[in-house]
Amino acid sequence: MVDVGDKSVTKRTATATGRLVTRPDVIALVRADDLPKADVLATARIAGIQGAKKTSELIPLCHTIPLSSVKVDFDFTADSILITATAKTTGQTGVEMEALTAVTVAALTLHDMIKAVDAAATMSDIQLRDKSGGKHGHWTRPDASPEPADGRPTKRPRRSKPRADTAAVIVASTAGAAGSRPDTTGPVIVEWLTAAGYTAELTVVADADIAAEVARVVKTAPAVILTTGGTGVSPTDRTPEATLAVLDRELPGVAEAIRAHGLASTPMASLSRAVAGTARDTVIINLPGSPGGVKDGLAVLDELLPHLVAQVSGGGPHA
Repeated sequence: MVDVGDKSVTKRTATATGRLVTRPDVIALVRADDLPKADVLATARIAGIQGAKKTSELIPLCHTIPLSSVKVDFDFTADSILITATAKTTGQTGVEMEALTAVTVAALTLHDMIKAVDAAATMSDIQLRDKSGGKHGHWTRPDASPEPADGRPTKRPRRSKPRADTAAVIVASTAGAAGSRPDTTGPVIVEWLTAAGYTAELTVVADADIAAEVARVVKTAPAVILTTGGTGVSPTDRTPEATLAVLDRELPGVAEAIRAHGLASTPMASLSRAVAGTARDTVIINLPGSPGGVKDGLAVLDELLPHLVAQVSGGGPHA
């Protein structure tokens, strides 16, 4: 065990990151807290903190350190959970291993929580990102994104800024995707978007494939994504979960306005779990799967969508 007795006592901080890679539908389940083992993120956060506190017991020759703070945070991509842990102390040796252990234990806990639905999930890119204090002062990893398996630094590609005239329509319908039932909602939405000045792409997918399709379309960076179908309470309805997995910010008022408009026609509108929000500069809004529900939703969006798209893109008046 290295003698650190002669080192200066300084404030020391270390930040480590890692990721758990899984399927988009599993990401949606985690965000919705809808897994068999509940409170997934809270449990993983506590496990990471406990792991940091027990680092000297887990790794031979690590010093026992009086930690002043451990913070574990999570972020999401379409197919992974990003883990960031920051450990702090005031002492004679650094807290790099504590931060790395926190990330690792949090990732292991996430794997344990989701293995019932995705035994093939993988942990990757666990690395020290930043540290400060001690003789060498501040250090930051030179590359701005996780390294691939071959060790060569790489930068995550940036998404292009959406063009204001592009849109995508995604129909979640197992029967429609199989060709056993005609799609009566997608073409209506495309026609409405075209009249509003958008060039719209239409895809029809089975309910089981909605998460992957939403993730794919978001990567193409249209200004607007409108989905239809899969917003109810049947076991196959997963559109809200698929949407939540890619959103940066929710817009609950938009979804509530669409529900309220529908309630004027039918009490069944109250059963809709549709959500709305933004993924970077893309506006995403769920519409019901019925022709009447689509009509109600588009009536709300007639005045709302131009203002919303302008705000998200950085223009127009702000609410």
